[in-house]
Amino acid sequence: MANVAQQMIEQTIVSLARQMEQQVDRELNKLDNLGEDDIEAIRQKRMVELKHRQAKMKDWVARGHGEYREIFTEAEFFKEMKGEDKMICHFFRESNFPCQVMDKHLAILAKKHLETKFVKINAEKSPFLTDRLKIWMLPTLALIRNEKTMDYVVGLDQLGGKDDFETSVLAERLAKSDMIEYDWSHGGKAAAAAPKGIRKGGGGKKAAGYKRTESDEDSDFDE
Repeated sequence: MANVAQQMIEQTIVSLARQMEQQVDRELNKLDNLGEDDIEAIRQKRMVELKHRQAKMKDWVARGHGEYREIFTEAEFFKEMKGEDKMICHFFRESNFPCQVMDKHLAILAKKHLETKFVKINAEKSPFLTDRLKIWMLPTLALIRNEKTMDYVVGLDQLGGKDDFETSVLAERLAKSDMIEYDWSHGGKAAAAAPKGIRKGGGGKKAAGYKRTESDEDSDFDE
């Protein structure tokens, strides 16, 4: 199973590299009034950037990017978070249908966005984290940049308030918090409203014993 998963991730890297090469060619074809030397110089520069990107992809894969994984302990959460530029953690509960919907979309995005680590943790089995991050509704996505929680997606309100939203709606919401790279040239989905720091949401149930808080401060997990 591990070999199959690794092969799938490697295929994803190859696919993304091809897409980037095609993007370079499209950009060059759009340029007017440039001589052959100018075009070749631009191509060489972009190919260097492409090679650098591929090297980063290999590092991301080694760190567990490219797949949506469940972590089972709070200690594992801190280990996964250490040294990451971008990590999205889904606090979920097994019996919660909106959490299952979120799982489906996050699994798709994890394969497309190697620049970000995607994980999930059972909220009821991680009381320290749910208290520290003030998780009061499920599903909740903690959006973590450089080991600091910068924003949250709480419930489904910011995704249209329904459980049949498109993956692109969630992608746009995450992009507005600078959690994934996103191509805005095709326009956006109106449902993906992203009021920063708003800890309101719908579509989920409060986990047993969770307390709602009015505090909305960033969390850096320090004591």
